[in-house]
Amino acid sequence: MSWQKNLRKTDPYTAGEQPKIQNLIKLNTNENPYGPGEKVKQAIKDFDSESLKLYPDPDASCLKHALALYHGLEDDQVFIGNGSDEVLALTFLTCFNGDQDLLFPDITYSFYPVYCKLYNINYQQIPLKEDFTINKEDYYRSNGGIIFPNPNAPTGAIMSLEDIEDILVHNKESIVVVDEAYIDFGGESCLPLLSQYDNLLIIRTFSKFRSLAGIRLGAAYGNKEIISYLYDIKNSFNSYPVDRLAQAIGYASVRDSDSIKKNALKIINTRERVSGQLKELGFSMPHSYSNFLFISHNTLSASYLFDELRKEGIVVRYFNSPRIDNYLRVTIGTDEQMNKFLNTIKDILARK
Repeated sequence: MSWQKNLRKTDPYTAGEQPKIQNLIKLNTNENPYGPGEKVKQAIKDFDSESLKLYPDPDASCLKHALALYHGLEDDQVFIGNGSDEVLALTFLTCFNGDQDLLFPDITYSFYPVYCKLYNINYQQIPLKEDFTINKEDYYRSNGGIIFPNPNAPTGAIMSLEDIEDILVHNKESIVVVDEAYIDFGGESCLPLLSQYDNLLIIRTFSKFRSLAGIRLGAAYGNKEIISYLYDIKNSFNSYPVDRLAQAIGYASVRDSDSIKKNALKIINTRERVSGQLKELGFSMPHSYSNFLFISHNTLSASYLFDELRKEGIVVRYFNSPRIDNYLRVTIGTDEQMNKFLNTIKDILARK
């Protein structure tokens, strides 16, 4: 007998690499290549550091109100947390406590099975179709909850609002969580469905569209009852999770949404240009509605391309997992970065 027997053991989520390489082109963690906006920069300059001696507003009331106005919701339909990963963790704890299995795709955000194992939630991974899209009828079954990203990660594929509504209609006794981390890069949000379906919860992040991966802000939107239970769970861990500076930056970002949308449009245009050129070079991919591409070459393996790109100072994401071990996920960077990526790919192909 020893103290080690009392330790909780789990297989943790593996985050994207944050390499410390000079002159690196980093296209592996879906960070936004453009800045967070002038209002955010000004908010940082104007921030009163003396206020850090005081605890922050536990409910992030100003930020919550700004998000509610922005999305046409009531304040008590909004939950704020330390990044969408914390919001997801609290959602799993709050919403998925039934006896039946939680359902989510087999190819999806790899944090989902980690939460399930950590919290002892039974789950089933539902296979995507061959084109990496969700078959909605697969979710017309008895379950303890449903969660999926839309657009999906790491594929970038999207489900229509009509298909999501069909899943909601067929699962009125379950909570359906739609993870919209990438929705602002070309998809249609489920937010309009909140007024019709009280079993819907939507999760968003400030990391991608709003270029704020470094401050850790996330939000959930749903009916008032679900949101109140989320706050009960949050307050059972930490009453002050979102710090004062993050709240100020988040509030400024919401006020700067128009300029941020222009950056998202740049990313969309670059994505479409790069995907077209990659297809000409022998790559295939699902049509992406996110800020990344999920690519596979018709003759060269993903692992080989990953290694060769890295030798040239370009880091992308390789998933050594069933069904997707011959795909690379490539974040959309600036036009300059993507031109370097394309030229390097051409050089690699020319050597073979």
